[in-house]
Amino acid sequence: MEVMLLQLFNGISVSSILLLIALGLAVTFGLMNVINMAHGEMIMIGAYAAFVTQNIFRAALPGEMFDWYFALAVPVSFLVCFLFGLLLESSLIRFLYGRPLDSLLATWGVGLALQQAARSIFGAPNVAVTSPGWLNGGWTVMEGVVLPYKRLFIIALVAVVLLLMYVYIYRTAEGRRMRAVMQNRDMAACLGISTRRVDALTFAVGSGIAGIAGCALTLIGPIGPSIGTYYIVDAFMVVVLGGVGKLIGTVLGALGIGMANTLFEFWTTASLGKVLVFLAVVLFLQWKPRGIIAVRTRSLDS
Repeated sequence: MEVMLLQLFNGISVSSILLLIALGLAVTFGLMNVINMAHGEMIMIGAYAAFVTQNIFRAALPGEMFDWYFALAVPVSFLVCFLFGLLLESSLIRFLYGRPLDSLLATWGVGLALQQAARSIFGAPNVAVTSPGWLNGGWTVMEGVVLPYKRLFIIALVAVVLLLMYVYIYRTAEGRRMRAVMQNRDMAACLGISTRRVDALTFAVGSGIAGIAGCALTLIGPIGPSIGTYYIVDAFMVVVLGGVGKLIGTVLGALGIGMANTLFEFWTTASLGKVLVFLAVVLFLQWKPRGIIAVRTRSLDS
């Protein structure tokens, strides 16, 4: 029973991390059809924003206030990546809509440039972010089963971000405009919606969520210039498996890959487990090419 509970919790924990990373990609890739290979570098920027926030608290504020730096680091990471995404969309991405290969190559180059910039500013070695004291330790469910507070916090953070994303996309005027532009750009423009503004805001929001993911990853281990490259493939797999353009599909995709990855690694090894997960995703997409939740439109039905 203890082993089963721990494996279940580990699967949910891995799924929540994948979901947080893939949520931003679900917006830029799933809704905007932009292949953003610099998504991993947005995660990196968010992680370094948390690192800088920690250093500011440590240097400028009393020691008893240090434990609360992470409460500020989360919105700071979102804001920094939001602004950077807005700049990237306005200066580069706006010229590459409808050109997936060009957007792939361009954002890949941007990602390499950002990694080199991070090495120049923070150095090539990984740096550590100290977890706040209130996240140390764990919750003892039963003898032999201890759930770390850090993992529980990440799961709660993912739930809050997912709820806010749902409210933004389906319950606000900006979200309705975003969905209208993504479904029929020409008709939305005829109805007076500024498609340029919607594009910029949507890309910026996706980048901001990636920043929150980077901030959350600082609780798991050290961060470095290439931290985002470790997760970018898994994030694309989550979005494609769940169904491009569907929020619930992204949730199901992250849950499926996270649980399968945990089980396969438990039965085999870490490397073989990832290979088996990749093969399982490929086989599933052979059966359902549109993913778990397919987008139904007139163009697909005809």
